[in-house]
Amino acid sequence: GPTRKMPLTASAMDFFQLFVPDNVLKNMVVQTNMYAKKYQERFGSDDAWIDVTLTEMKAFLGYMISTSIHHCESVLSIWSSGFYSNKSIALIMTQSRFEKILKYFHIVAFRSSQTTHGLYKIQPFLDSLQNGFDSAFRPSQAQVLHEPLIDEDPVFIATCTERELRKRKKRKFSLWVRQCSSTGFICQIYVHLKEGSGADGLDALKNKPQLHSMVAKSLCQNASGKNYIIFTGPSITSLNLFEEFEKQGIYCCGLLSTRKSDCTGLPPCMLNNSETPQSRGQYRIRMKGNMSLICWYNKGHFRFLTNAYSPVQQGVIIKRKSGEIPCPLAVEAFAAHLSYICKYDDKYSKYFISHKPNKTWQQVFWFAISIAINNAYILYKMSEAYHVTRYSRAQFGERLVKELLGLEDTSPSH
Repeated sequence: GPTRKMPLTASAMDFFQLFVPDNVLKNMVVQTNMYAKKYQERFGSDDAWIDVTLTEMKAFLGYMISTSIHHCESVLSIWSSGFYSNKSIALIMTQSRFEKILKYFHIVAFRSSQTTHGLYKIQPFLDSLQNGFDSAFRPSQAQVLHEPLIDEDPVFIATCTERELRKRKKRKFSLWVRQCSSTGFICQIYVHLKEGSGADGLDALKNKPQLHSMVAKSLCQNASGKNYIIFTGPSITSLNLFEEFEKQGIYCCGLLSTRKSDCTGLPPCMLNNSETPQSRGQYRIRMKGNMSLICWYNKGHFRFLTNAYSPVQQGVIIKRKSGEIPCPLAVEAFAAHLSYICKYDDKYSKYFISHKPNKTWQQVFWFAISIAINNAYILYKMSEAYHVTRYSRAQFGERLVKELLGLEDTSPSH
């Protein structure tokens, strides 16, 4: 849960600023002004540009975050006369001023000579965000590694023509997270560029287990020695990775797939389906040290690899139609934690910022901001402030937008 006690009067902004404090916003102001100056030195002066202020930067973020609640296709529709216009917030800043800030917006204005990382323009922000996640929240023992649901809004996909869909650029990165499966709090973000250069680029490792192994190691680099139980999907699950994690004091439970998983070192007899007909709930086990390979049957064969649960401990999975199905405890735990993440995706994925810039670093930035707001709401729900006001996720987002735009008094006396 949360590492610090927030006051009863804490606002949405207070929770958001646990992850994006004023010093980070001030840095955005400085870097944006530096980039605007550099740009104008190179391409000619822009008489309409005035250096951005901290108040304007907060309003700029507020407008962008509002698209996560109202899901307008373009942030500029706020100033339009159409269905997605929002007169109550449009008066804070003119559309032309917003577009100027959007043109010059930067987190790192200059590339240093030593920089080879493709995400250098956003890495300082991601590092700061990670520090905020680490210091504000203590995760439960059970955690999940997965790719969160951050696809295009289904409403727009349904209304797009095939030509428009083809024109939409595919993301040039994959985003993975380590997530507390008790609360949904995202503890760590890992971004991998699809066009990364060198041997560890995604293109070089496409459809190969070493990519997912590398992602898992990066996400768990701060988890060693804490006796965490990490749940993984088929693309990450492998005997070599789990044995490596066990040496670091990290325990695992993962679903295996003969098609997607690295099955090196696993007995072939457990990977082949038995020819004799089986009844639901039957399972076979093979053990090596602390590691167990479980083959469980339920309208099909499901294989699990784990060193976190005893294979002889019994569990049960409850199905609405067929009632209770017996299974090893590892299978029950895996199903419970993965179903929680599915619920999290259903509830929170629709609150990702709708703005879709062309630049990869900006896409990553808005995804990271969306995750920070979802985390802020999770902390708010676990705080005493929630029992005073009880905002839904949408109401929390609306409050945050108003506070960023200066439409709400966020002082403690309020």
